[in-house]
Amino acid sequence: MNNRGSQVPDPERSTELLWGTRARRGLDLDTIVRTAVGIADAEGLGAVSMRRVAQQLGFTSMSLYRHVPGKAELVDLMRDAVMPPPAPDEDAADWRTGVETWARASLALYREHPWLLESGGSRTVPGPNTIAGFERALALVAATGLPPAQIVAVVTLVGGFVESAARQVVEVTAAERDTGVTHEEFWGSRGSLFEHLDRYPTLSRIYAEGGYDEPLDPFEFGLQRVLDGIATLIRDESRDDSRSCVVCGTPVETTGKGRPKAYCSRACQQRAYRDRTTG
Repeated sequence: MNNRGSQVPDPERSTELLWGTRARRGLDLDTIVRTAVGIADAEGLGAVSMRRVAQQLGFTSMSLYRHVPGKAELVDLMRDAVMPPPAPDEDAADWRTGVETWARASLALYREHPWLLESGGSRTVPGPNTIAGFERALALVAATGLPPAQIVAVVTLVGGFVESAARQVVEVTAAERDTGVTHEEFWGSRGSLFEHLDRYPTLSRIYAEGGYDEPLDPFEFGLQRVLDGIATLIRDESRDDSRSCVVCGTPVETTGKGRPKAYCSRACQQRAYRDRTTG
């Protein structure tokens, strides 16, 4: 769900601002964006407004509007500004190590800039830094030899898991900051609740057997299980590379690109079509 409020950015204007050439003297766009990011980091996205940014810079709101149309486009710029582009010489020993590194870096980014979780949406226009990170993730998964659609799906899956995990981390951190009570302290003092839980046998047994004594890191546990699933997919696809024609059984040549072929020749493909239509 997009929580950016009722303001909807002009996608064409956002693209122009994200990918265009920026001025470097006086009040420039980069200064405006950095100031807005600082406000969001300290106080949340809701504290960011054109007037607030202008006041902090010592200018009028109208001065900002000469550089960016409004808050919606400013948020697009803020998102891209905090996305660190991958180092040119960045390399991974294997796809799994690379994806792990990318996922952990993404979680760290959300922790540093929690407002990112409030600012996205299915129609958010990406900038060059965002695309560079996406390109890196695609390249890591593409090295596995998976078909193109599955490469995109894998990157989307891992990215979605990281975002979900980040929401939990950010929520716990915010609650601890706002209340001064740690997560462990809060649940450790819920004795009145625990008195009612002995009616649930499975929960009681797991608790008695130490299931909650040393909890696993939910992010690391979940990330490894997601990667395990992807690894299984890669192995299955690799085994499927050795295919036979579904009509005559002749081995089918594989190219490693796109969907694997089901037929060894055009003749077998036509025969299969005739069998389906006449059968």
